[in-house]
Amino acid sequence: MCGIAGVITKENNSVDLLYRAHAIQSHRGPDNQSERVFKLNDWQIGIAHQRLAVIDLQDISNQPMHYQDRGSIVFNGEIYNYLEIKDELIDCGFSFETDSDTEVLLVGLHYYGLEEMLRKLNGMWAFCWYDKENNKVILCRDRFGIKPLNYYIEGDTLYFASEVKTILEMSNTTFELNEQKIGEYLSQSLLATDENTFFKQIKRLPLGTYAEFDGSLPNINFRIKKYWDINITEQKVESEEELVKEIRELFEDAVNICLRSDVPVGVLLSGGIDSSAITAMMNKGLKENENLHIFSAVSDDKRFDESYFIDSVANHIQKPVHKVNLDFGPDEAMKLLDRVNWYNDEPVGSFSNVSHYLLMEKAKELGITVILSGQGADEILCGYKKFLGFYLQQLVYQKKYAKAFQVYREFKKNKTVINQFNLKEAKRYLPKRFKPKEINILGERVLKKYQPISVGIGKEYDVQKRQVLDVEKFSVPVITQYEDRMSMVFAREIRVPFLDYRLVERFISLPTEYKLRNGWTKYIFRKSIEDVLPKEVVWRKDKQGFVNPQGEWLKHELKDTVLKYFEKDNLMFKMGLVNHTALKLKYEKYCNQPVDKGEIWFKDIFAPLALESWLRQYQTYIKI
Repeated sequence: MCGIAGVITKENNSVDLLYRAHAIQSHRGPDNQSERVFKLNDWQIGIAHQRLAVIDLQDISNQPMHYQDRGSIVFNGEIYNYLEIKDELIDCGFSFETDSDTEVLLVGLHYYGLEEMLRKLNGMWAFCWYDKENNKVILCRDRFGIKPLNYYIEGDTLYFASEVKTILEMSNTTFELNEQKIGEYLSQSLLATDENTFFKQIKRLPLGTYAEFDGSLPNINFRIKKYWDINITEQKVESEEELVKEIRELFEDAVNICLRSDVPVGVLLSGGIDSSAITAMMNKGLKENENLHIFSAVSDDKRFDESYFIDSVANHIQKPVHKVNLDFGPDEAMKLLDRVNWYNDEPVGSFSNVSHYLLMEKAKELGITVILSGQGADEILCGYKKFLGFYLQQLVYQKKYAKAFQVYREFKKNKTVINQFNLKEAKRYLPKRFKPKEINILGERVLKKYQPISVGIGKEYDVQKRQVLDVEKFSVPVITQYEDRMSMVFAREIRVPFLDYRLVERFISLPTEYKLRNGWTKYIFRKSIEDVLPKEVVWRKDKQGFVNPQGEWLKHELKDTVLKYFEKDNLMFKMGLVNHTALKLKYEKYCNQPVDKGEIWFKDIFAPLALESWLRQYQTYIKI
């Protein structure tokens, strides 16, 4: 995992721009920073790379990497199945100078061609390939957008980079704010739902796409093509026993190929079923002389501490755990919020992102460079509470009332999900007629441009299609973005086995009744791993994640700070993004809500707080 950046221009300033990119993205690649400029007709093609060495630590694997006189590449990510592809290429007569996955990617692109090579890849990537033979530059992003790639076109210049702030520095200009994205964030707690960023002119390359620049043409042309979609092919399940076996084998392989590394590999164990399953499979897949580096967040506050389940897993596999106490206070959280917002490129969703930042800092102290994470499981296995609601709605739309009642009764009896229902969190998914009336804090500037996004489920969607939306728009993109940014601050690499495209397609394609069954979420996955984990973890009913008392902080310990951020002369009010009177009224009502009651979610208050913090960090880049 690294950083990439580049520029395509007719000006003669590429080298200076690439040095700027190195300066702003150096945290992503502490092991080497290199750049190269090519001449292509009237164009200058400048590419830069900041390297975090993970596979083949030798200098010969530094980038930009070149293949004969036919092309060059800068690449951020990991190709997990590079050894299998390399064997294929060797059988075709190719030889290799390095042991890196980068060289395999580059040779494969030239031999197989772009689309055929992309079909072969299993991993996470963002790359820029200069295809000299065909006078083209290709920008490409992996199937799920795990690795970031942003771009900006201004006249006859195209900038691209792993981070938005890098483009801001390279372009040396100011940008308009995107009112639609601000509205989604403030009103719906949504981030990264599409290719647009908080800066109107800067875009993300959409996940599962590549963009082609043709250097033989006189003007910037940028054709984006989708190369992959989630393929839902629902198959009849002949035997649950065979299905359990298939899923177990597929999951085990997805974890095992994520262990390929020449630096220490660890796992972030939260105590939930997803990270616990990864931990158990890692333990099974490691060689005898290899250590399993496990680290976990714990708390002195019993309301948020997961130590019981963490210890249960550790004792079961007989491996030690590095425990990180994340009992940071509200004052420290506010100090870190500015820093976290800067690195994230956009305002973060909650103080939990601060927790993740601190965990990555600890991973660096422990010398763990590669970290496996359980993200993606809730989306593909219907793990979120909302999916039960979606399923019940689907059954009602289909007039399967008896089935809907049966499903409801099973979850009610099992005391899972239904007894955890929270109106504050669920309100954005409810049909319009059931939503509580709210105080609208949006300023006039945002109200004119913002159109709410439907995030619930209608008659046109079934649960599987709604899962796809979570993977492509509503959940996975923002999770992978903040995990990438927070880990790369400390040059750590996050790998997500559940976002192996084979697992994604298989789980989403399964009938919903295999994911939500007998009062359990993730039913078939629980069955597939119940013999490698303690029963109390596999069949656990409550999972918290990285939680903290942030909702109460905003009412009490941080109240004076919040009120200062909500003063009328602050940026979000001056820019017309937030209505000052409405926000003060909403905050007052929030403070008077009893604990865990009321209609105002803590994120409704956190979002404008974080927006103001973010605006202060990025003020010099914003066109007023």
